[in-house]
Amino acid sequence: MGRQELLHEPGERGSWRRRLLWGAGVLLLGPLLLILVFRFVPVPVTPLMLIRAAQGEGMRRDWVPLDSIAPALAEAVVASEDNLFCRQSLGFDFEALRGEVEALMDGERARGASTITMQTAKNLFLWPGRDFVRKGIEAWLTPQVAALWPKRRVMEVYLNIVEFGPGIYGAEAASRAFFNKPASALTRREAARLAAVLPSPLTRSPTASSGAVPAQAAVIERRIGQLGPLLDCVRGG
Repeated sequence: MGRQELLHEPGERGSWRRRLLWGAGVLLLGPLLLILVFRFVPVPVTPLMLIRAAQGEGMRRDWVPLDSIAPALAEAVVASEDNLFCRQSLGFDFEALRGEVEALMDGERARGASTITMQTAKNLFLWPGRDFVRKGIEAWLTPQVAALWPKRRVMEVYLNIVEFGPGIYGAEAASRAFFNKPASALTRREAARLAAVLPSPLTRSPTASSGAVPAQAAVIERRIGQLGPLLDCVRGG
């Protein structure tokens, strides 16, 4: 019996090795293939949408092309979330990331250095949270999205899957839910208010008459006027 076990052991090790290699290949290549597919195909659902639906929040979404979303919203999102979006080659803001690392090393609270490309990669594949495993996977996926998609596609996907409120995803659903109009008809003020809820979409409302949203929306509108050519990549046809 002992000799038989010894004879089978190398084969069993080889079998486990093949399984591990197969699993690693799926983990590495699976997201890459989906990124290639989603370069052309609308994203049907995201992990966050499924998680929120399981929590009872429902799922309101309506995919529309970027040309059917008022340009003011893309401008407002860049002004609010990622001023250097049009200048990034790998999807990272390296200066902000350096400041984030320094803050963590000094024991300070993280200030946030997430770009629009990073948020798009996260929303496409990952769960909510700030744990290091999720952040590591996000860092692996982000340059793949940045390399394989043009800037306008990144913005198009982002504006169609980002969470604007409980169970509300994407510009079209948000515009109809909060302003009773299609995303193509959003005004600059409405676009700025939608961008202002993104840091905390479950607790903020774009229709709030006081508090953080109107104040932040005013800042976003002023910043849009200051960014100039930094908005060119989301303004083009």
